[in-house]
Amino acid sequence: MTKEREGEFLMLGLALIESWFPILSIVSMAYIGALHTYTYSLLIALVFFIILMLKRDRFKELKNKAAYKDLLLTSFWITTLFTLVFIGMQYTTAGNMAVIIFLQLLFSYLYFNVLGKEKMDRGHLIGATVMGVGAMIILIPDNLTFNKGDLLILIAAAIAPFANFYQKRARTYCSSETILGFRTVIGLPFVAFLAYLFEPATTYENFMLALPSLLIIGIAVYVISKIMWIEALHRISITKVSAMMGLVPMMTLFFAYVYLGEVPKIRQILGIVPVLIGGYLLTKPVEV
Repeated sequence: MTKEREGEFLMLGLALIESWFPILSIVSMAYIGALHTYTYSLLIALVFFIILMLKRDRFKELKNKAAYKDLLLTSFWITTLFTLVFIGMQYTTAGNMAVIIFLQLLFSYLYFNVLGKEKMDRGHLIGATVMGVGAMIILIPDNLTFNKGDLLILIAAAIAPFANFYQKRARTYCSSETILGFRTVIGLPFVAFLAYLFEPATTYENFMLALPSLLIIGIAVYVISKIMWIEALHRISITKVSAMMGLVPMMTLFFAYVYLGEVPKIRQILGIVPVLIGGYLLTKPVEV
């Protein structure tokens, strides 16, 4: 199996896991709020990162001083990104947020393909474009209005490729577990402080009600899928990784219908078609 194909399979598995993230977050946020959901999920994830790093003897990787620049920049961009998203969510809708944050695909293509040296096969480029169109059809809400929350999330989408870029570079120095553990340690205090400032204190009863969702988010989303994300970035281009995230809204629509009883709209169902076509083109081997 080629390195490119490995990256594609990692992204397919990641999309399956990430598609449950909005559903589980909705359940948890109903009890403890968005920032507290993020904080406790990171705490759970950090425990597993420490265990993984101890079991696989990864702490010695932190002795590599050459890795610190990329590790710190990764932590800075990731923390900034999620800070903007969470603050922006106070002023806009979840639908608007999903549409705007997906524009990281556009920014990835602009930064790395138009202005940069990262090239894509024409067939893959067509696939990325078709998939992006399909994902936008699925995600665009009926009433899309632009406000200061949208602007903050747009800034987050614009800096997402930088976070991916430095994660990709950091992976040449150390493992996924080390990168994720490091950025969690750096970002967690800041996120917890924001939760303290902007949300009411969590009661024990509400925390216990949210705990099942928090455990799944912390372990499956923030540990397993994030490791898969970094490993995929290590194997394929940032633009292609971003484009394949277009599979997530399609899967989310299906699972939300099964689990929450949310019936997708006609335009959302129609959007699945270009996502599937784009996904096929994007993962089709390059003919030599």
